Amino acid sequence: MAERDINIQDIAQYIGHEFGRSKWIEINQNRVNKFAEATGNFQWMHVDEEQARTELVSGKTIVPNYLLLSLVPSLFDHILSFSGLSYGQNKGADSIKFLEPVRTGSRVSIRLKLSALDRLDEKNRMANFHIVMEKEWCNSPVLTMNLKLLLAKRQNNTSTLMEKTILPDYHQSVALGF
Repeated sequence: MAERDINIQDIAQYIGHEFGRSKWIEINQNRVNKFAEATGNFQWMHVDEEQARTELVSGKTIVPNYLLLSLVPSLFDHILSFSGLSYGQNKGADSIKFLEPVRTGSRVSIRLKLSALDRLDEKNRMANFHIVMEKEWCNSPVLTMNLKLLLAKRQNNTSTLMEKTILPDYHQSVALGF
């Protein structure tokens, strides 16, 4: 469940506001291996623990960068949810930067800031969220990005089929399109 729920009608007052940190999640080797199976990315530095022990300075496998990116929607859900939302749609990301390798077994979290909001029409807003992912006990970010999210206000207090079938505190991953 999200730490904060914002009514879509009030979102403009949060421009420039940092919403806090998500929970910390561990990225273990099992998760990395499942990601490799799902994507076909079987580079030894990600999946071969024995070779990593002998050939990598850290002695551990490295988390694939796109696995880190795929965690953003789930971590976003821990921080923020929206009420009064008919739907949300991922409109892309700008300036995705992978700044530092993350060793398998590390724990990561994100911080989230609403950096801009554009009113497209009476119903729709384009929200830009600056996201910083950090690993535990590290003073520098491992990933930064700007997420563009189209937010459509619910009209006439009618609920959509999606709202009836998805738990409210898990709607954000659907809204982000992941």
